[in-house]
Amino acid sequence: MRPAAPSLDVIAARNSAAAAAAAAAAAAAAAVSAANDASGPNMNMTDDARDSRSSSSTNSPVPADNEESDFFHVANDSQSSLGVVPNLQDMQVTDEECLPTVAALPSEILISIFSRINTPNELLNCMLTCKRWARNVVEILWHRPTCTSWQKHKAICATLGLETPFFTYTDFVKRLNLAALADKVNDGSVMPLAVCTRVERLTLTNCHDLTDSGLMPLVRSNQHLLALDISGDLNVTERSIFAIAENCHRLQGLNVSNCKQISNESMVQLAENCKYLKRLKLNDCEQLNDTAVVAFANNCPNILEIDLHQCTNIGNDPVTALLAKGQSLRELRLANCDLIDDGAFLSLPSNRIYGHLRILDLTSCTRLTDRAVERIIEVAPRLRNLVLAKCSNITDAAVYAISRLGKNLHYVHLGHCRHITDDAVKRLVQCCNRIRYIDLGCCTHLTDESVIQLAKLPKLKRIGLVKCSSITDESMYALAGANRNAQSRRNTTGNTSRRHEYHTGSLERVHLSYCTNLTLPSIIKLLNCCPKLTHLSLTGVPAFLRNDLEAFCREAPPDFTDNQRAVFCVFSGQGVSGLRSHLNTRPEFAEFRLHQTNLFAPRRSIQINQDLQGHGPIIAPAPAPDMDGFDDVDGVEDDDMGDGSEIALEPGSFGANDYPVNGVNATIPPPPPPPLHHSNIHFQLTHPTLPPQLVNANTGVTLTLPTQNGHSAGAPTGGTTGPSTAGQGLFTNQANSGPSTAPLQGHVDEDDEGSQS
Repeated sequence: MRPAAPSLDVIAARNSAAAAAAAAAAAAAAAVSAANDASGPNMNMTDDARDSRSSSSTNSPVPADNEESDFFHVANDSQSSLGVVPNLQDMQVTDEECLPTVAALPSEILISIFSRINTPNELLNCMLTCKRWARNVVEILWHRPTCTSWQKHKAICATLGLETPFFTYTDFVKRLNLAALADKVNDGSVMPLAVCTRVERLTLTNCHDLTDSGLMPLVRSNQHLLALDISGDLNVTERSIFAIAENCHRLQGLNVSNCKQISNESMVQLAENCKYLKRLKLNDCEQLNDTAVVAFANNCPNILEIDLHQCTNIGNDPVTALLAKGQSLRELRLANCDLIDDGAFLSLPSNRIYGHLRILDLTSCTRLTDRAVERIIEVAPRLRNLVLAKCSNITDAAVYAISRLGKNLHYVHLGHCRHITDDAVKRLVQCCNRIRYIDLGCCTHLTDESVIQLAKLPKLKRIGLVKCSSITDESMYALAGANRNAQSRRNTTGNTSRRHEYHTGSLERVHLSYCTNLTLPSIIKLLNCCPKLTHLSLTGVPAFLRNDLEAFCREAPPDFTDNQRAVFCVFSGQGVSGLRSHLNTRPEFAEFRLHQTNLFAPRRSIQINQDLQGHGPIIAPAPAPDMDGFDDVDGVEDDDMGDGSEIALEPGSFGANDYPVNGVNATIPPPPPPPLHHSNIHFQLTHPTLPPQLVNANTGVTLTLPTQNGHSAGAPTGGTTGPSTAGQGLFTNQANSGPSTAPLQGHVDEDDEGSQS
């Protein structure tokens, strides 16, 4: 058997002993040689004779200097030119050029790593590690200094003011944002920042005490400025605009919203000098007229976005110029520009297509008619967001034109377009199956037929039906049952199959304020079938004016009147979850949940389809989503659908003891507790609540449907009856199909739903 190899410690010990013996022998030989040299006659031996590699018994030539030494001829490697290795510690390499792996990384890689750190404290710790890291981190740390408190602002200004700083901090600052300190920002807090010379983005929003004296030095020292936001700076005048025009020729984005003291002349010079502008916001600058906007259209061909909201002196010419001369205009917002009429679009060149235009906002452009909308669709066939809210002259003809946008249309706002009917909505759904957001608030001609069609949209996320007083529970059941996107899970073999298919509702925000015919069962169904729901507005809906639901309701805005507060009922965020849990767990709502099945169980949709076979006509399938083109993310930051909570009501509407029922004032009672004996109680709904095929399929709430003879159809007649509706006593008048909506029919100004919900 082969013996085991000795350990490293044994080898080292052996080498040490051999080295000691060799050293002693060498010392003795040296002493003898020295004695011989002293006594011998060969004192004048030549260098060649003394060469250690020559022999006295041979005549071998002396090797050349570049020839291999006899390192390889030595028997013991421990006596080689490397020297003796006494232990393992002496084997460590002590060369100063051998660095750790992190220290050997190039600066470009280190900067890329450090740039992914988002916390300033962690960047500071990295900066304090070593000088090399500090050189690579300092510019990242100072790229956007955090001015979120006055203490931090003071420290930043003190560092920038150092006479002999270790780093040139003033060259590192590229972004400055004082919006968090806006209420106390003045010239003195901005002027110390003027030492920065390479700022590219400057945000000074709502700094009411800031004047030209503080802004102009900062602008003059940063000629590389790309984006400037001074919106809401009421004391900034045209002097600052002239300074921007003279120094910031590379400016690409400017926001001067609500700057009331800037003039048309200063904006014209800005347009002539800053030809690279891409984004311009002039909101609420009512003093500007056509001259300023036409100057931007003529001199800035690369404008992508321009917002002229509330620029009431803007007419047709700027709109035509912006569209005709813009090479890449993508967003055009003209809300409340009430001087604009059809001529702004009818005068566009007939041979031009503006394929870049994606967003067009014409809110409250009340002079527009169907002709303008038809022309807009012709020249901008790829519009994605179209807002025509409060364009009161719009009819079905305009909606037919909008339907030609097809799959490109994602967002459409037709609130207060009172002439629209169900036929137009049906055409819109049939042609534009990619709609995510739609608002039809105050379109009083719409009925359940429109909502049932809208429920077929496979990607519908937000819907506004404020004050559509004709819709009933049938619409809610359609939204709950039809708006369910099929999604597939992969099985263990990696394939998709119907066995692993599940369904989930896509609705996120639903606005139903003043839809007075809605009842608790349908809303419970909607809540349970739409798990993604984060906003539900039910202001003015009698069934939800209950004290026990106020705990989940959002606080009314402080500027609301007492009448508005009395009917305010909006659930958002955790309030929706709390409302859902409350309605599903409290015993007094048990009868409303009766026979409601769980539609989220796997394969439930397949079973429903099987159950529907042979039970009358089948509901037409929803249009299949087209997977080409845009993604689900359509760039809309937030919907501007009003939740209807701010609609002005006549005094006493829905107030205590002020709701007429058969000529008698009565309060809205809470739902009765679950009845002990159902045999003597008969419940009746004023509207059909489910299509017959869904009732037969047993997929929703079992409800009693009234027939001509007054008896219920499709429900047991013995000891079990359908669930009652909240406040049913209010709607027992057979002559009326629901509560009167006369108190809610106000003027357009009263029905304003423009607040964010």
